[in-house]
Amino acid sequence: MSPEHTAQSALAAFDKVVSAAGDFRSRPGQRLMAQRVAQTFSEATLGKMENEDDTPLRSIAVIQAGTGVGKSLAYCAPAIAVALARKTRVLISTATVALQEQLVTKDLPALAALMDEPFRFGLAKGRGRYVCKLKLSRLAGEGGADDDDMFADELAAASFVRHDEEARMLQYASLARDLSTAAWDGDRDNLAQQPDADIWQPIAAEASSCTGKHCPAFNGCTYFEKRKELVGAQVIVANHDLLLSTLGTRTLPELDNCLLILDEGHHLPAVALDKFSTAMDLSRLGWIDTLAGRAKRIGSLMGVSEVADVGRYASQLKQTLEDIAKTVATLYADALREPPSAFGPARVRLPKGELPPALVEPLGMVSVMAESFLGVLNDIAKALRAEMKDAPNEARRLSVLYAQLGMLSPRLESVHATAQLLLQESEPPRAPVAKWFTLAETDGRVQIKACASPILPGSTLRHQLWANVRAAVVTSATLTSCGEFDFFLKETGLKDDEATTTLEVVSPFDYATQGQFVTVQTLADPRNASAFVAEMVLALVRDLAQVRHGALCLFTSRDQMRQAVLALPDALRPQVLVQGDLPRIRLMQQHRERVGAGEVSIIFGMQSFGEGLDLPGQLCETVFIAKLPFASPDDPVGESRAEWLRGVGRDPFSELVVPATAIKLAQWAGRAIRTETDKSFVYCYDRRLSDTSYGQRLLQGLPPFARKRLDAQGRVLA
Repeated sequence: MSPEHTAQSALAAFDKVVSAAGDFRSRPGQRLMAQRVAQTFSEATLGKMENEDDTPLRSIAVIQAGTGVGKSLAYCAPAIAVALARKTRVLISTATVALQEQLVTKDLPALAALMDEPFRFGLAKGRGRYVCKLKLSRLAGEGGADDDDMFADELAAASFVRHDEEARMLQYASLARDLSTAAWDGDRDNLAQQPDADIWQPIAAEASSCTGKHCPAFNGCTYFEKRKELVGAQVIVANHDLLLSTLGTRTLPELDNCLLILDEGHHLPAVALDKFSTAMDLSRLGWIDTLAGRAKRIGSLMGVSEVADVGRYASQLKQTLEDIAKTVATLYADALREPPSAFGPARVRLPKGELPPALVEPLGMVSVMAESFLGVLNDIAKALRAEMKDAPNEARRLSVLYAQLGMLSPRLESVHATAQLLLQESEPPRAPVAKWFTLAETDGRVQIKACASPILPGSTLRHQLWANVRAAVVTSATLTSCGEFDFFLKETGLKDDEATTTLEVVSPFDYATQGQFVTVQTLADPRNASAFVAEMVLALVRDLAQVRHGALCLFTSRDQMRQAVLALPDALRPQVLVQGDLPRIRLMQQHRERVGAGEVSIIFGMQSFGEGLDLPGQLCETVFIAKLPFASPDDPVGESRAEWLRGVGRDPFSELVVPATAIKLAQWAGRAIRTETDKSFVYCYDRRLSDTSYGQRLLQGLPPFARKRLDAQGRVLA
C-alpha cells in the first residue's frame, strides 16, 4: 500500500469513527489535524534499512490544537489505523497521570469499540511506581531475619527517616496484607493514601535491585505482570519521564520502528532538563561505608577477586567528597550567612560554569574512584546473575544479595555522573553546563550538595531523542509563543529540522463572545513586590466578592497566596479552598460538590494549578491571575542560560523569558473556557500587559478574548 493510500485509509477510519459515535462531533479543525497525523505517519520510513547506505525518510509534525479541538481523537484514530496497516505500534507519551488515565480508561476503550479492526492497548509506567514483593515481604517480616537482611542498615543509612521503626513496620505489614488478599494490586498510584518517599523507596521495584526472572517472586511480580500486558498491545500509553529515562533500552517500542505521539508536548523541554541533570550529596556519606561493606561481603562469597580494592576505593571516595564539602563551605561561607531563601536552601551558582581551581583535581579523583567502585559492583552483579542461573534453588538468597547492592548503587552512579558533568568544560560560543552548590544548615550541621545540568534542552533532545525517531507527532494546546512556533522548536531541538512541519488548529470556541480578558492597572509596579502585593490583594478581594459560582485564583508565590488568604473578609473565607490544605483530589472533589449544591467555591492555587484542571461551566466562571507567571528568579539553570546568551550578544529576556511566560500565561488563561457554552472572565492584575511592548507580545499569544482595562478601583479605562 502506498503512503498516499495508507493516509487516505487512515483518514477514512477517522471519519467513520466520528460519524458512528454520538459522543464525537465532527469539527473542521479536528479533521485537519487528523489528516496531518495520517500523512505524517504514512510517509515515514520505519524499521531497519535493507541497504545501510539508504537514508530513511523521517516525518515529524508539530501541531498546536486549541482547547476544544478534540486532539485525542484526532491523533488516536488515524495513528492506530496507520499502525495496523503498517504492522507497527503507536507509542503515546503524555506529561500527566490524568491524561494517561483518561486515554486508557476512557478514550481508547471508546475508540476500540468503534474501529473496524480491533486493537489492544496498555499503560506503561516506570518501575518505581510498582512494589517489589521480595523487598516488601522482607520488610514486613515474612522473609525471616538472617545475616543477609538488607534493611536494617539500609534504614539506618537512609538520607531522611521521618517515621519511627514500629510505625514503619506496621505500614509495611499492612501493605503486604493488602497485596496478598488482592485488596491492592501493587501499583503505588492505586493506594488510597500515598506513602511518603522514605516509606516507598525501600520497596520500589527499581531496576538496580531487580534480578528479573531469577527472582523467586518473579511469577507474581506486579511490574512484570504489567509488562506482559504490553507485549501484544498495538497502542502503549507512557509519559515523557519514562520515555526519556528508558532511551536506549527495550522498555518501550524502538523509536525507529513505531509511531510516536507526544501529547502535552510543551512539557518536553523541562522534562528533558530534569532527566539529564545530576546531583550528589557531599555531606551525608554513611551509605558509602554500607555499600562497601556489602560489596566486600557479597563479592567474597561470589569469589570476585577485585573486591579486595573496594575498601580503598570507598575510603578515598568518601574522604575526597568530605574534602570537597569543606572546600565548598570555605569558598562560599558568605552564602551560609544569608537569610533562608523563599525558594529553598542557599544556592551558589558557578559563573560561566567554571569550577574553582581548588575543586578540579578532587572532582577528577571522585570520578576515577566512583568509576572503579562501579566496575567492581558490576563484576559482583554479573557473578550473582550467573550463580542464579546455575543454582536456581538459591535464587531467593542470591536475589536478596543482589538487591542489597542495588539499593545503594544508584547513589554511586549519581556521584560519578555528577562529577563527570561538573568537570565538563566548554569554549564559547558552545553553551556551558550549569553548575551550582546548595548549602543548608540544620541543627548546627552544614549540608552541601553539588549539582549540574545542561542548559539547552533542545541540544539534548536533538541528540538523545530525535536522532532515533522516524515518525512523530508533537501536540498541545500551547506550542506557539507570542503567535510563533519558533521558541518551542528551539527548545525541543526541532528548529531547522527538515523533517519537521508545523500546523496550528484554532479552537472552535468563540472567545470574543464567550469570554473577556480584564487587565487591572495597579498603581504599584509589580517589580516592587511588597507594594504591588498589598494593592493587588485589595483589588482581588473586591473582585472575588462578585463570584457567583466557581472560580480559580492563581498565584506566582506562596507569600502572595498567604497574604491574599489573610486579607479575606469573614464572609469570603469559608468559600475559599487553598492548595495544600487538602490533597488535590479531595480539594477538587469538594469544589465540585460545593458548586453543584449552588454554593460559591473559589480555589486558591499555585503554578501547578495553572494547567491540567478541567473545570467547565459554572465550576470556573472566572480565572484570577495575580501576576505574570515569570520563571523563578532563583533557577540556576535559567540564570546560567541567560548569562550565556548575554555573553554571545543575545537578549535572554526577549529570547527566553518572554516566550516561556507567554506559553504559561496561555495555559493559565486556558482554564477559563472549556466548552462551547462556557461564559468566563479572566482577570490579570499585572499592568505590564498594557504598559510594556513585551506585554503586547504576551497578549498576542492569548485566545482572542474581548478585552477590558480597569484601574485598581475597578473603573473602566479607555
